[in-house]
Amino acid sequence: MLARYERLIESGELRDDTDQRRAASRLDVLQRELQAERPGGLLGQFFARKHLRPQGVYMWGGVGRGKSMLMDLFHDTLNFAEKRRVHFHAFMQEVHQEMRLARQTHDGDPIPLVAAKLAANLRVLAFDEMVVNNSADAMIMSRLFTQLIQEQDVTVVTTSNRPPTDLYIDGLNREHFLPFIDLIETELEVVGLNGPTDYRLDRIGGMASWYTPLGDAATDKVREVFFRLTDFAPEDAANVPSEELVIGAKRSIHVPKSLKGVAVFSFKRLCSEARGAPDYLAIARAYHSVIIVGIPQMGPDDRNEAARFVTLIDALYEHRVKLFATAAVAPDLLYSAGDGSFEFERTASRLNEMQSDEYMAQGHGAEI
Repeated sequence: MLARYERLIESGELRDDTDQRRAASRLDVLQRELQAERPGGLLGQFFARKHLRPQGVYMWGGVGRGKSMLMDLFHDTLNFAEKRRVHFHAFMQEVHQEMRLARQTHDGDPIPLVAAKLAANLRVLAFDEMVVNNSADAMIMSRLFTQLIQEQDVTVVTTSNRPPTDLYIDGLNREHFLPFIDLIETELEVVGLNGPTDYRLDRIGGMASWYTPLGDAATDKVREVFFRLTDFAPEDAANVPSEELVIGAKRSIHVPKSLKGVAVFSFKRLCSEARGAPDYLAIARAYHSVIIVGIPQMGPDDRNEAARFVTLIDALYEHRVKLFATAAVAPDLLYSAGDGSFEFERTASRLNEMQSDEYMAQGHGAEI
């Protein structure tokens, strides 16, 4: 793997980056350990006898630091077939489906059965974008991954925008999730890629973030932004996953398109329905980039929508979320008459700042 990474640097496809090189070197060591561990061979017998396994890797860092690229290199260059690379959100959807099936056919705890099924003919499981946004996932992850790693001997490699200690940071009943954090820190080596350079911005270089007027041309532009940010094939657009983002104990918001930390919403869903700061803060924490389509020009009769939009933009701005939008008009003209229109000027100013290169270059999560 490391040789492939160095060739990409030599060819000019990648820039030399200290954090990336350190992570690539660690993944290269893991790859060599896995490829030396032949079932039935001397090293394989040693691992089986001692009940040891190569230690997995947890790579974390800001948006665009190259985590997914490195994991893809690692996965693609493994020289055996017993491997799987999957987006974490899709994997957890599969887990819930398998648990429902297991409960229909077996009594008792379904997790060992599900773990055994998922681990069949599998030595390496590579996840992209580990994030925990709901209590249902949080409640099962510690037990599931204990089974996968310690009982099924699956080596896990994963990426995340957060260090392990920040996963599910303000979640409901988080105390039940803490054993999973302990498991990560015991079974996986934590490797940070948290330097200042956001390589993902290269993918949207030259593209604007605010598109007017509303119409097919603007929609096509933000669709292109989504596919550039997520590496999802445009021809497979119908299969982009959705998500239920949990807001509190009994509430969630439907995210029509959600992939790799990028979410797509309509203005109507976000601001025409009864929502408040907790909804918008949950979105700002969960996604590094948000695409909003269909922002109208608002007037005196839209004061409630305008007030919600102000709260939404405040949350996105304070968490340095990258905003891409289709709108009827420029930010300064969105709400120029009506209750709160004077205060809306600050929101318009923020929307203009959020289009700047300086804002786009900032990392997600830490408040300004």
